Amino acid sequence: LLLSHSDEACTCGQLVVASRESQYKIFHFHHGGLDKLSEVFQQWKYCTETHLKDQQLTDEKICMQFSIRRPKLPSSETHPEENTYKRLDVSAWLHHLNESGQVEEEYKLQKAIFFGGIDISIRGEVWPFLLRYYSYESTSEEREALRLQKRKEYFAIQEKRLSMTPDEQKDFWRKVQFTVDKDVVRTDRSNEFFRGEDNPNVETMRRILLNYAIFNPTIGYSQGMSDLVAPLLMEILDESDTFWCFVGLMQNTIFVSSPRDEDMEKQLMYLRELLRLMHPRFYQHLSSLGEDGLQMLFCHRWILLCFKREFPDAEALRMWEACWAHYQTDYFHLFICVAIVVIYGDDVIEQQLATDQMLLHFGNLAMHMNGELVLRKARSLLYQFHLLPRIPCSLHDLCKLCGTGMWDSGFIPAVECSGHHPECESCPYGGLVEESSPKAGSEGKKGLKTRDVFAFRK
Repeated sequence: LLLSHSDEACTCGQLVVASRESQYKIFHFHHGGLDKLSEVFQQWKYCTETHLKDQQLTDEKICMQFSIRRPKLPSSETHPEENTYKRLDVSAWLHHLNESGQVEEEYKLQKAIFFGGIDISIRGEVWPFLLRYYSYESTSEEREALRLQKRKEYFAIQEKRLSMTPDEQKDFWRKVQFTVDKDVVRTDRSNEFFRGEDNPNVETMRRILLNYAIFNPTIGYSQGMSDLVAPLLMEILDESDTFWCFVGLMQNTIFVSSPRDEDMEKQLMYLRELLRLMHPRFYQHLSSLGEDGLQMLFCHRWILLCFKREFPDAEALRMWEACWAHYQTDYFHLFICVAIVVIYGDDVIEQQLATDQMLLHFGNLAMHMNGELVLRKARSLLYQFHLLPRIPCSLHDLCKLCGTGMWDSGFIPAVECSGHHPECESCPYGGLVEESSPKAGSEGKKGLKTRDVFAFRK
């Protein structure tokens, strides 16, 4: 029996009944009650153990196992600036703008969003900045002019789609439209914004996705994109603005719905290295499973759909905003992945779960994890990474694209070579390499090549 609480009050979560043959029955407690059940089970466990002890059954193995998992994050493990920023509301947003409507200090705004998030009432105004539809230096007048220009461009793209020849239309339907039509009618239909038959918002989402496939035929459309467009449309409301924000999302954020195989492999490589640094026991378990374990199938959906299927919308969108802020790293989503593993991965190690069982374990946690807790832990992990005196060269690019403020203390970490450069004689990042000293009498002491710190974009 496993009681896995999803809220800090420990009232909601899951009751998992598992057999020795790895057959599971899972009961979800969405609105409380799991705390009452845990009290009953704890009394039962105490009575059972006392009864067995009285009988002194030393030779008989006790099959029953009972455990409780409570989500917790001690204050010692949180980012030191946690709780110093409130959610960005209208007045706070206006405070970041000058008289011309320009964002005066981009870094301060990004930091405020990273820690506090954005009030739902102004997401439609702020998200276009985060998704680089609007530049932070643009004035209110320039943004209005840009909207008019981009609206014309958008309808020109749509006109191009509608004026295809019959053969082109047939090919487009087979490659794109058939899948889009299938996906949009089942995307977020429980949400009031998309609910009901003949909902015009569903049709708007469909047009945006079809037009995007015309705008970017190289990427076209793949399943999952509708999951990204839906929240954008719901918050931004305008069809043209939503389209261009989606273009910005696909162009300027690291985690996307349809990466190439090499993109996903690079993400997984970074994630493996972060786990090796920050959760070595879990990394060792993955290594013990061989290549299948190191593929980390359990987290592919996290990256592909930006946690949208793992957390309720309100919490998932908070994660999106924290990632879009690009505060101190362009790869904050990977720190969120590590945070999920740190908080909810103990059973994987303790029970030595195989690859398929690990996939089932994390799959069953979907919509039952504490998003705010995960975000706080992820910010803490980023802070710890920020303090490392040296980082492996395999994580060199984790901060390469970052803007002002990544190493704002003035201290830049050294790069330590991981030694995985078969095509290069030396580390391409100028990293430190350990090697045995050839001098006699050194007793195999390690020598260090000279190293250079790597430069971040100012």
